[in-house]
Amino acid sequence: MHDSIATIDQAKNTLLDLAIRFGPRLLTALLILIVGIVVSRWFSRWLGRGLSRIELEPPVRLLLGRIAWLLSMTLFFILALQNLGVELLPLIAGLGVAGAGLALATQGVLSNIVAGLSIIFSKPFRVGEYISIVGEEGTVQSITLFNTTLGHVDRSRVVIPNRKITGEILHNFGQVRQLDVSVGVAYDSDMSEALGLIDEVLRNNSRVLSDPAPVVRTLQLGDWAVTIGVKPWVKIDDFGAATGEINRAILEVFRNRGIVMPVPQREIRLIGQGG
Repeated sequence: MHDSIATIDQAKNTLLDLAIRFGPRLLTALLILIVGIVVSRWFSRWLGRGLSRIELEPPVRLLLGRIAWLLSMTLFFILALQNLGVELLPLIAGLGVAGAGLALATQGVLSNIVAGLSIIFSKPFRVGEYISIVGEEGTVQSITLFNTTLGHVDRSRVVIPNRKITGEILHNFGQVRQLDVSVGVAYDSDMSEALGLIDEVLRNNSRVLSDPAPVVRTLQLGDWAVTIGVKPWVKIDDFGAATGEINRAILEVFRNRGIVMPVPQREIRLIGQGG
């Protein structure tokens, strides 16, 4: 019984001694971290407001704000460790070894980050532009360090890892797209009238842009029809609707003016039969 009491008293004395020796340091370190959190948050927001006055992509501003927060917190964390008397050189060496192992285990993630930085700073495309890459296409909705999100006209989303984008052939349509409509007319049709009617259809469609000017020209002399190419430019959001409207308007105006749009025909002759 006496030994147990002595052990308890010794433990109390040890804890009291540790509290007296390290308590103020620990309390100071906690205060440093709390101040670091507040200052880092304020510094990140202040930097974000300053960067908003500069023409930068939203992902770039977000990245710089996070880097500023991380650097500020790292500084305060080092100050807290120094206050506790922690030797930083062995700690840095240990973190270096752990970082190397983590890098090997997360190669895919790191490659996405590197590719994301390349996309953000080289700017091959921006948010709001229509692109086609790796077999997918759509309007760029967001660009992050890890992936790029495209929005389809069917309101679905495609999330592409950034490492799949860099090094691939990219088709950037920008803010407008060119329609590719083909119309076949009979050989005995008045081509000047047909081309004029198509020009009129395009002028009357509010979705068709006047600059750049639409391209309307004869493309091919086929087996049963003369093919006319109709290639106006429209805004990205009007691409689907404009295609349907122009096809319908051309069909109606050709019918009203008597311009024939022939269907494919084949003449078959049977050899060896009389008649």
